[in-house]
Amino acid sequence: MNTSKIIAAAALSLLAVAGANAETYDGVHPLTTGASRADVQGSAVAAARAGNAYGDAANAGVEIVASTTNRAIVREEAVATAHNPLQSLDRRAFYRDQVPSAYNKPKVSFTRQAAL
Repeated sequence: MNTSKIIAAAALSLLAVAGANAETYDGVHPLTTGASRADVQGSAVAAARAGNAYGDAANAGVEIVASTTNRAIVREEAVATAHNPLQSLDRRAFYRDQVPSAYNKPKVSFTRQAAL
């Protein structure tokens, strides 16, 4: 029994030695380009100014948005929406995704007035 354990350990150690092939270290890779540092820096600056060549809107340029709405009307709608107390009301927060009728139309004013 003891001999079989020694033979098994020797066989495993031989397999480990045979399987352990380390790669050789070649050091730092040699320089493969002939460009000078100034040339590389110049091309890097040009590439940075060119923008993202792989983006969706890289070659789109300036896009003009034509709006037919008056600026004052848009501002009034924004102010009205900002002052709406039920603006962030989410129906998913209620039972069976139904907003209770008490929330549909506010019967009280949400603004406070100073007492005299």
